[in-house]
Amino acid sequence: MKPGRPRGGSRWGALRGGRLLQDGAPGGPVLRLFVRLVRRPLLPAVRLWRRNIQLRVVAATMLMSLAVVLALGFVVIAQVSKGLLDAKEEAAQSQAAGGFAVAQEKANTPATVDGPDATDNKVGRDASTWMNSLVKQLASGGQTAFEVVALGAGTGSGSGTGAGTTGTGTQPGGAGASGVKGARASGNVDPTASIPPQLRKAVNHATGTFKTFSQIKYTDGAGDKSPEPALVVGKRLTDINGDPYDLYYLFPLTQEEESLNLVKSTIATAGLFVVVLLSAIAWLVVRQIVTPVRMAAGIAERLSAGRLQERMKVTGEDDIARLGEAFNKMAQNLQVKIQQLEDLSRMQRRFVSDVSHELRTPLTTVRMAADVIHDARVDFDPVTARSAELLAGQLDRFESLLADLLEISRFDAGAAALEAEPIDLRDVVHRVVEGAEPLAEHKGTRIRVLGDTQPVIAEADARRVERVLRNLVVNAVEHGEGRDVVVRLASAGGAVAIAVRDYGVGLKPGEATRVFNRFWRADPARARTTGGTGLGLSIAVEDARLHGGWLQAWGEPGGGSQFRLTLPRTADEPLRGSPIPLEPEDSRANRARAAADAAAASGPAAGGPQAGAGAGGPAGSGQQGSGGNRAQAPARPDIAAIPPRSAVAGAVPVPADPTALPGNGARVVARPADQAAQEDGAGGR
Repeated sequence: MKPGRPRGGSRWGALRGGRLLQDGAPGGPVLRLFVRLVRRPLLPAVRLWRRNIQLRVVAATMLMSLAVVLALGFVVIAQVSKGLLDAKEEAAQSQAAGGFAVAQEKANTPATVDGPDATDNKVGRDASTWMNSLVKQLASGGQTAFEVVALGAGTGSGSGTGAGTTGTGTQPGGAGASGVKGARASGNVDPTASIPPQLRKAVNHATGTFKTFSQIKYTDGAGDKSPEPALVVGKRLTDINGDPYDLYYLFPLTQEEESLNLVKSTIATAGLFVVVLLSAIAWLVVRQIVTPVRMAAGIAERLSAGRLQERMKVTGEDDIARLGEAFNKMAQNLQVKIQQLEDLSRMQRRFVSDVSHELRTPLTTVRMAADVIHDARVDFDPVTARSAELLAGQLDRFESLLADLLEISRFDAGAAALEAEPIDLRDVVHRVVEGAEPLAEHKGTRIRVLGDTQPVIAEADARRVERVLRNLVVNAVEHGEGRDVVVRLASAGGAVAIAVRDYGVGLKPGEATRVFNRFWRADPARARTTGGTGLGLSIAVEDARLHGGWLQAWGEPGGGSQFRLTLPRTADEPLRGSPIPLEPEDSRANRARAAADAAAASGPAAGGPQAGAGAGGPAGSGQQGSGGNRAQAPARPDIAAIPPRSAVAGAVPVPADPTALPGNGARVVARPADQAAQEDGAGGR
């Protein structure tokens, strides 16, 4: 069993935990491929939905109107259906009451012997024949408006059978109580299947008229006639012999069903027409509003691209026209302001360039005179000799400032040229480190280079990259407070990176985004020991951008900082990540996470009372044991916390950072509250 996996875990647990979506998990690539295949045809539609407000408004109008039409349709259909059924019930009850009265009257009329045939008296006394004649006579007045069914009195459960003779059709079933046996129906109606058992039970166990909705089912003699919905009205009566029987009227609802279907089709057709009409109206109305907005968006894009003469076409005097006029006035004012700023910027760049060039001639003369004075300082008195040394130092700084101003003016004018060629960045790093060794020895700092065992090749301008790294390394030594400075190289994919890490005063929140500004200093009261001009990082970030790369900063108060230079391996290749993460592994946040993970992974067995004992030594001897305390790092990194070069000689390059952002983006970790009182001042970069 793999460590860290719970015993007895199920596939559903792995699915809920996201294991199937990981690279190494089984099924992960298959699921991602399936999702990609499903999403690919939907991407154009999703993109159109997100970008087209007119489509969203029309779709919303269509859905809302469809919902309203459906609601109204259900209400109208329910009301029409209720009205039709109420009218049918009223007419059916009236007609059935008349039929029940006629049937009872015929049963109560005494038989007579007068007549053309003497058999009339016998027919009058035969209940079965009389019942057949009654059903036929009652059904003859319906004219297909209703059917008549007579059932012998019973429990309503359908138990028992009886066979009877019929004139209009006899059906088996029904329990004959006495006299009347079997069931009789008109129009080939199946009497036992057409009368619901609940209605029969109600008629058999109570007095009065009962009704319910059911279906009229026909016998085999009716051909292929399908069942019809009907209203069934029944009542308990007595025959000529005084025996009870059940008489039912079945009123088909075919006409009402046809009327309701007609209403449904009419409402559906009208509703569809209304939905389409409302959608077309919404499309026309929204188009009148969206078209000027789209025009304004297009003109705004062209304005942002530099075509400042673009204007909106204004017609009418409505709100859209006022918006167009305001937009045109805004564009006009922006054009004027941008033109003024461009003129001013052009004048400033020209002034800086002219001043820088013009100052070189008198500076050369002053430099020559200063060199003569500096060489003869041994013959001067101490005060004059010291003045000669200060003059020479300030002239050196003045020359550096003029050189930086000239370089900045080239970047501002867009005249900076990149002379890229394949170079090994290790050579550049070693030259920079050798040049910074005297300053590092003076500060008591040791510069360490990691990741230089393998070639790190990239197409770059060696002079500009060396200038960027020299600035970063010198700044790290100056602000490292005598602690080690680590220079790390790495390459992965199409990118190479160089990170300079120091453990000095660090950066306060918000300073990492301003550290690349010209002449910016975190603490103006902090003295410069290297004679910087305040333009180093500004030139460095411009050099990085000229390569198509990134120069980014990270820092935390009291925990040092890290500057990362990321360059494409080949010229004109876009960057998608950096081989080195911007936040170093030994930051406070990463150390806290590592300690928490180690404590959670060690468990109570490794973190028990024996955890503090070193290997082969007693507890509390100062050696790290094998428990959870081994993962804890010192509160503040120092020289001992930096891994030796041999420990990372064969290390695999760190994978590309997918969260890296182009430009001079940065991240600053705030200082904890317990260190706020000991906050150190940060010098200029």
